[in-house]
Amino acid sequence: MTRPRDPGAFLPLPNLTFQILLALGRGDLHGYGIIRDIEERTEGRVGVRSGTLYATIQRLGEDGLIQDAPFPRDPDTDARRKYYRITALGRRVAAAEAERLAGLVEVARARRLAPERP
Repeated sequence: MTRPRDPGAFLPLPNLTFQILLALGRGDLHGYGIIRDIEERTEGRVGVRSGTLYATIQRLGEDGLIQDAPFPRDPDTDARRKYYRITALGRRVAAAEAERLAGLVEVARARRLAPERP
């Protein structure tokens, strides 16, 4: 099966998918690092269970949005951890989703359902 290369073919993204891509947008992370990033960035409003995380990571890898990353050369890094990296396609998909969401926010603002920007 050929994977879609058009970022729009992946939209709309499930929330956890977008959250994972956002986390990896700052650099390579292992699973627990992704969970911590999401929980910190959302101030605990988005909780992630490890089973759900790893099932989503597997699908993102199959779709070509993320890939395994080389193990860091830091001697303090736990060798059992597997690291992940966002791909160029994953970046394009995340950007397309951010653009889609920004458009929805603009509609909400125009209809006075969201506050105007300060």
